[in-house]
Amino acid sequence: MILDGRVVARAMRADTRQAAERVTAQRGRSPALAVLHPTDDAAARSYVRALVRAATDVGITCRIVPLAADTTRAQVLAQLAQLNGDPQIDGIMVQTPLPVGCDAAEVSRAVAASKDVDGVSPWNAGELSHGRAALLPATPAGGMALLRHYQIPLVGRHAVVIGRSAVVGRPMALLLSHAHATVTLAHSRTANLAALVRCADIVVSATGRAGIITGEMVRPGAVVVDFGINVLADGTIVGDVDFAAVSTHAAAITPVPGGTGPMTTAIVLQQVVDAAAGAA
Repeated sequence: MILDGRVVARAMRADTRQAAERVTAQRGRSPALAVLHPTDDAAARSYVRALVRAATDVGITCRIVPLAADTTRAQVLAQLAQLNGDPQIDGIMVQTPLPVGCDAAEVSRAVAASKDVDGVSPWNAGELSHGRAALLPATPAGGMALLRHYQIPLVGRHAVVIGRSAVVGRPMALLLSHAHATVTLAHSRTANLAALVRCADIVVSATGRAGIITGEMVRPGAVVVDFGINVLADGTIVGDVDFAAVSTHAAAITPVPGGTGPMTTAIVLQQVVDAAAGAA
């Protein structure tokens, strides 16, 4: 079974559109998202254009805050302070790469937790560890929504998450644990990674290393969630998983592209409306 993120994200956006209409009627204005993005990065520009189109489609207003290459740390923090205090802004996203001199951890700490629709602030990370975060890390939350949509059983299943980044791997492990899976968090220094993955009912890869999960590593009937986005020399986009080899015997698998990627944007938009509704 192909876990098709495009199909699920489309359905989620339809629900978000209805929720945005209710919030707009209640508050007299549409939910609003502010996006800080580096103007000198082509990938960031492309993503922001797609995000603005998707947001507009569901009834969310976007305010784009460009960050030129010479934008200083003080200017970024001042801009965030202004947006945090702006009652017309419900959600804030900060795109990377940040200008030189800006520390990503410091910037994430500067985003108000109530407006952190990407779920990257330390406050929301702490709340997630206790199982009570209101705004979740968007990428792993999208992976979980995909599993729920396709009714993948999680309770009591053994999940192996490869990759321990603060924005994908670790929060995905927590979300799976909150869903009553038994979770092993693996990484680049894990001994006998292939043998460990072979024991998993659910394999989640978030390493950014093309082909790290081979066909021999995944047991027949396993469910595979691939968060990897890797660009090969010829421009082809692939995940961390050898899709051709693994898809022959996995019970379910996310494609790349078209799997977890569309879900991230869908979650961000949903959380903008949730934040707006909470502030009403």
